[in-house]
Amino acid sequence: MASSTVSGLAGATLARRPAFSTGFTTGARVSARNPLMTRNLERNGRITCMTFPRDWLRRDLNVIGFGLIGWIAPSSVPAINGNSLTGLFFSSIGQELSHFPSPPALDSPFWLWLVTWHLGLFLALTFGQIGFKGRTEGYFDK
Repeated sequence: MASSTVSGLAGATLARRPAFSTGFTTGARVSARNPLMTRNLERNGRITCMTFPRDWLRRDLNVIGFGLIGWIAPSSVPAINGNSLTGLFFSSIGQELSHFPSPPALDSPFWLWLVTWHLGLFLALTFGQIGFKGRTEGYFDK
């Protein structure tokens, strides 16, 4: 290829290069890296990521057990017109199962008890995970 010049902005001259140049010198070889290559990532027969921790959830059955008990106990206190949240939720499940093939109506109290009971359960589990792991890892020590 002959070295010719190309007129650029404001009359500046630019050297002409191939559009898809892989290097600064002609004939330079570039090998593409396969992102799916699993060499050096396999440990004990499992593919692992080098930067992401394998146990990112840090799952502990104590948190699940105590969180479940910690939510069922207060939600079973009869505080809603002499009924408990757990009792209202489970009785609404029974009422909706009595006409099983048809789904619950949108204005059924089942949806209120379902969302409230599960929101409380997930909050108890989340705060239990934060508290238990924070205590075991010393986040609250000062």
